Amino acid sequence: MTFAAWNVRTLIDRDTNICPERKTAIVARELRRYNVDVAAISETHLADEGELVEHGGEYTFYWKGTPASEPRRSGVGFAIKSAIVKKLVECPVFISDRIITLRLHLENNQYLNLISVYAPTMTNDDDIKERFYEELAATLSGIRPVEKILLLGDLNARVGRDYEAWPRVLGRHGIGNMNSNGQMLLSLCAQFGLAITNTYFRLPIKHKVTWMHPRSKHWHLIDYAIVRQADISQVLVTRVMRGAECWTDHKLVVTKVKLRLRPPVRSNRVNSARLDVNKLASMETRNSYCHALNNATSTIDTDGDLQMTWDLQ
Repeated sequence: MTFAAWNVRTLIDRDTNICPERKTAIVARELRRYNVDVAAISETHLADEGELVEHGGEYTFYWKGTPASEPRRSGVGFAIKSAIVKKLVECPVFISDRIITLRLHLENNQYLNLISVYAPTMTNDDDIKERFYEELAATLSGIRPVEKILLLGDLNARVGRDYEAWPRVLGRHGIGNMNSNGQMLLSLCAQFGLAITNTYFRLPIKHKVTWMHPRSKHWHLIDYAIVRQADISQVLVTRVMRGAECWTDHKLVVTKVKLRLRPPVRSNRVNSARLDVNKLASMETRNSYCHALNNATSTIDTDGDLQMTWDLQ
């Protein structure tokens, strides 16, 4: 399956002269172009919580934001292929305007817990950052150890490349230097045994960095795909798709994972008992069986005079 993380900056349609299309239609078209099954979208700026279907783009959007009466500077959600939405057993769970989760039922009785996040920026107050990581830690604590985790989103953190100081959390292909937000993210990953997949693949820098600082013009990695350390071998690749555009200054991060959804279970399935034909070797059983069949079919009369008689002797 293919998953993605994308800070879309906003899903609100404001100036139709600058952006004549609906933002959800643009995002859906780009996700379909890269064949993304489920995308974690952040900084949506949408109020409250809700659901929207882009029929042309074949994606269904779920979001959670702040109340309409409050300033909207955050918001998270999922964009899911509508064909997959029909197979969902559980609905997304709205935790806050910065965290939303979705539990997928996989083959072999396995489960994948998708977590879409939008972390506070460096300029946010420390209490906002601490509350976010407390909520995220509580969310992770509520997931059974046997279930898989895929944490996706804009973490607004630079984790650096010191893989020796953070064994199994970081791979050998990180970039840049760690900042204070990165320290908080790395500590959380170490606590819950998580691995930052962006740092595990040897790729050109342009396929790793996700956001350019508006003043320094330096590119940084701040959007992530994070899994359990035990599941890192199931991740085929995590990389940036530079061609994706939706009027945002963040690049689309795509991660491909060796997972398959559980096939739908037929609710009208009839369980029939297996017949033991060896019992027909007994004369008594054959006579009893023929007697039962004759009684069952003696009432069938399609032409007014049809009668059926069974004899296995």
